Amino acid sequence: MTKFIIFTDLHMVPEGMSIIGIDPYRRLAAGIQHVNRYHADADRVIFAGDLAHGADRASYERLKALLGELDPPAAIMIGNHDRREAFLEVFDEAATDASGFVQQVIDFADCRAILLDTLFAPPYDYPVSHAGYLCDRRLAWLDRQLASAADRPVLIFMHHPPHITGFIGIDMFRLINEEDFYGLVRRHGNVRHIFAGHVHRTISGSSRGIPFSVFKSPVHQQPMPFDIPDASLSVDEPAAYGIALVTRDGVLVHTEDYEIAKRDAAVA
Repeated sequence: MTKFIIFTDLHMVPEGMSIIGIDPYRRLAAGIQHVNRYHADADRVIFAGDLAHGADRASYERLKALLGELDPPAAIMIGNHDRREAFLEVFDEAATDASGFVQQVIDFADCRAILLDTLFAPPYDYPVSHAGYLCDRRLAWLDRQLASAADRPVLIFMHHPPHITGFIGIDMFRLINEEDFYGLVRRHGNVRHIFAGHVHRTISGSSRGIPFSVFKSPVHQQPMPFDIPDASLSVDEPAAYGIALVTRDGVLVHTEDYEIAKRDAAVA
């Protein structure tokens, strides 16, 4: 049984800065300590993009030092707040494909994990750069990885959800070529689950018959009303990460609100 821990939307900032009064470093450090204590057996901890709020070198260096405290092995992705070149200057050992995109395949005994680079940049022009996109080269790469999975079920990890989530502000910046993505995925028929971030909210369901999970951030969260058109609004709610377990029969998905989680049970 393969276990994944999923952090997304870390939004690291330089020392002394905060986001709506929240210190992303402190929140993530607490999450890493929590994983080390309770999930040291994880097969991979996936950091699913929006690593640094401003894509600056100081934030990436601060994040890299913090990730060095993690006990299980990590796999790192990028999102719309990241800059590919700036990220790779600091995380120079990060996995990339032959075209330089920050994406990789990781095979386990019971599944294949495909981590995608959905960054739609450069150019970094707002609002287009905040949407997700898979160009022809990335789609061709995904096609090859799905084709070569053999009998392994496939899990896809991507920063941008490839479908609407109900939040009208965020949905304007989802993967903009979702039909291309789903056409490819459905043709192969071996994708068992899709994991995403970007929304800063816990969401689950299915799209085109494929189950998906979206996770909250360890920092700030998306306000719950669906009809807010401003995608930049945030609320201070408990930090969280996702837990995914590949079983003989399928995929189990949990969310751990680690800041408020209680391990000592009381008898009712």
